[in-house]
Amino acid sequence: MSEIIAQYGSIFLAMAVIFGFFMAWGVGANDVANAMGTSVGARAITIKQAIAIAMVFEFAGAYLAGGEVTETVRSGIISLENAGLDENPQLLVYGMLSSLLAAGVWLLVASQRGWPVSTTHSIVGAIIGFAVVGISFDSVMWGQVGSIASSWVVSPVFSGVIALILFLSVQKLVLDTDDPLANAKRYVPWYIFLVGFVISMMTMIKGLSKTGLEFNFGQTLLIAIGLGFVTMGLGILLLRRVALQAHEEGHELDNLEKVFGVLMVFTACSMAFAHGSNDVANAIGPLAAVVGVVETGGVFAQKSTVPNWILLLGGIGIVIGLATWGYRVIMTIGRNITHLTPSRGFAAELAAATTVVIASGTGMPVSTTHTLVGAVLGVGLAKGISALNLRVCGRIFLSWIITLPVGAVLSIIFFFIFRAIFG
Repeated sequence: MSEIIAQYGSIFLAMAVIFGFFMAWGVGANDVANAMGTSVGARAITIKQAIAIAMVFEFAGAYLAGGEVTETVRSGIISLENAGLDENPQLLVYGMLSSLLAAGVWLLVASQRGWPVSTTHSIVGAIIGFAVVGISFDSVMWGQVGSIASSWVVSPVFSGVIALILFLSVQKLVLDTDDPLANAKRYVPWYIFLVGFVISMMTMIKGLSKTGLEFNFGQTLLIAIGLGFVTMGLGILLLRRVALQAHEEGHELDNLEKVFGVLMVFTACSMAFAHGSNDVANAIGPLAAVVGVVETGGVFAQKSTVPNWILLLGGIGIVIGLATWGYRVIMTIGRNITHLTPSRGFAAELAAATTVVIASGTGMPVSTTHTLVGAVLGVGLAKGISALNLRVCGRIFLSWIITLPVGAVLSIIFFFIFRAIFG
């Protein structure tokens, strides 16, 4: 057993819990705002409703489907065989603590300025930073890092294309027809069905293995179709409650967007679920690694289950972050990139949620931010490039580029501070 871990184990645990909570708070303040920004920006839901939806669905996503990506963040970036951590397991503890603190500090700065940066970039950059400098260049699984990095390019393009196709289908089936309102009432329930179906399908294929429920593909398909129809039924009930204005000139568009507003409530839930399933890992992956090392007295297991209390801590931190500071980033994504209406916002959200849930199922930590911004850009492009606020887009892209190096540098600084303090 490592003497340093024996001596300071409880201090390391306390620090890991505090830093993990701080990082989860940052994920809520910055990233959940991405998940909710489109719905709030399109004025389909209020900020208070967004927080309520996030509390339920972010938490459910993190708890039910968050284990797969947590494994990747925890033990899929550093190769423990090449790291030689058997003699000095405390180096991994310092590194993971540094990564959490570094990513949390950067998210604090970015959220304060309203920049939607990637929490995935922040934490992956921080882990690579401390590993290269504090352990060795060979300790990083560069192949795995390469595939994570390529997913950051693929995911926004993929979700942008899906968003564009979805929105063009709305234009063809609803907006550009002789009676858009009647067609909206006809087709919107089917879009709601799609939301329920896609999210159920993806969650069951990958997410539920940790809860002990296993279904084969046929069963999964049947259950997902069933849940899709349940969601559709709920949607139809909500649509009946929508107060439409009298058929006068000028009210037609308002009525139309109200119908799509109902749809956005469903896409907001699915986006929150997708986000919780992928991004909770950014806060609790390193925390789980520290807890594992301290509890075994320095033996690091490449595979072990993530304790439920850690998923719980991550979920609570995320919700508090959104409730306290989330509104800053919500404004950027919902109002400043392009003009969003419910019919556009729904396409962006459903596309992003689908992309993120597919990625979570494969254990790939993609950036929800990139995915959603890609989708919003895709919808904006349907109107032509002039519909986009290119200055805001430029600022967002710049903040993405600097996130990786900033995370790495901060993490290296904190790593040497911890090493100096604890030895």
